[in-house]
Amino acid sequence: MTAALTIALDAMGGDHAPDMVIKGAAAVLPRFPQVRFILFGDAGQVEPLLRRFPALQDKCELRHTSEKVASEEKPGLALRRGRNTSMRLAIDAVASGDADAIVSAGNTGALMAMAKFVLRTLPGIERPAIASFFPTMKGETVLLDLGANVECDSRNLVQFAVMGANLAHSALGRHRPRVGLLNVGVEDAKGHDEVKAAAEILRGVQNPPFEFVGFVEGNDITMGETDVIVTDGFTGNVALKTAEGTAKLMASLLRAAFQRSIFTRIGYLFASAGLTMLKDRMDPRFYNGGVLLGLNGITVKSHGGTDEVGFAAALEVAIDMAQDRLIERIKADFSGAFADSLAGKPAAEDDNRDGQETQESSARIS
Repeated sequence: MTAALTIALDAMGGDHAPDMVIKGAAAVLPRFPQVRFILFGDAGQVEPLLRRFPALQDKCELRHTSEKVASEEKPGLALRRGRNTSMRLAIDAVASGDADAIVSAGNTGALMAMAKFVLRTLPGIERPAIASFFPTMKGETVLLDLGANVECDSRNLVQFAVMGANLAHSALGRHRPRVGLLNVGVEDAKGHDEVKAAAEILRGVQNPPFEFVGFVEGNDITMGETDVIVTDGFTGNVALKTAEGTAKLMASLLRAAFQRSIFTRIGYLFASAGLTMLKDRMDPRFYNGGVLLGLNGITVKSHGGTDEVGFAAALEVAIDMAQDRLIERIKADFSGAFADSLAGKPAAEDDNRDGQETQESSARIS
């Protein structure tokens, strides 16, 4: 029997909150009946919505707060003034053990700053990373970092590889994930020193819990030959935004092509089933859910503009990670196979920064 789980929800985070939060939570219940929710938000807005979903209402505890983090608020300001916001209280629930994970569609920078300050980083990890999922020709792949760390050294990249492999295991069911380092070529001599040094470390690990395949290039991201692709936050964010822009371009070109004449419109009628399948396959809502990896607590960031379908997808990511005990798996790797390879200063040295580093790297992930 599947163990019961509790997910803390920032009910006020996101452009369409709390409506899409409630509807998204209701949507996942049939698949995950063992899950309960703690909702943090304005009772005056949340309670009427909950009454529309009696099954969800039975699975929820509502903790009232009238405060929330504004979408444009600076991370440092949110960290100092946001102790009673829906986002902060949801994070606190994970830290206290009341919840197994938090999901929020609120301000990305504020979420990273608050979560890092409250939950702290895991032993052996110097910087958290933002990870998400890319559609590929063979399914999905994990890509990280997506903007939390603009510059990374070799140790950071190795830590990202370990965390990304564990995410692929939890969320994608890959029991021995294939991990690659994003580079300007696959040859060993190519790339900057940090990437080459990270590859050397990964090749030297004895009995790693994943398969390191070496360097991969940008055009390999969507091929599906690797389960995890590791890069710095600058490159990862550019890759993500480029892919989003390309998807929008292709959709626009297809619409224009099928509207050119009466014959192309007739052609659309014959191709509509296939085009609908393509649209569903590329729908960004189904890949919603950026994971803040490296924290001592499961934290998932939903796109701020998503609807209930996208929020439900982010919830499913959080539930999968909690069920697979992602945090314990990462801890085991950093005290086992990677303990010697990454021996160095403890992550605790970063804790006193109170989120200052995060303020400088709060790029939105999607």
